[in-house]
Amino acid sequence: MDKMEYSKLTDEELLDAKKKLKKSKIIHAALIGFLGGIVLFGVGAWSLSPNRQLGFLIPMLIPIFIIYRLAKSSKNKTALEDVLKDRNLN
Repeated sequence: MDKMEYSKLTDEELLDAKKKLKKSKIIHAALIGFLGGIVLFGVGAWSLSPNRQLGFLIPMLIPIFIIYRLAKSSKNKTALEDVLKDRNLN
């Protein structure tokens, strides 16, 4: 949703959207941490292995890409936060 669509919502609907936003931020943070741990463990295991092959990097791109998408999608939630600040519903 963009700022114009959020401005048409009532205060109660905005507060519900704020609760959903908070839950999604927590879930995104947990997923980013989990996937980051997978990447760090994989890199550590690769660096300690006796035969270091670059084919390892291909599977590690999947969690890195998911982390990128989660971080990018969390930045797109600023429209709701702007409308909440305008209405003093923080």
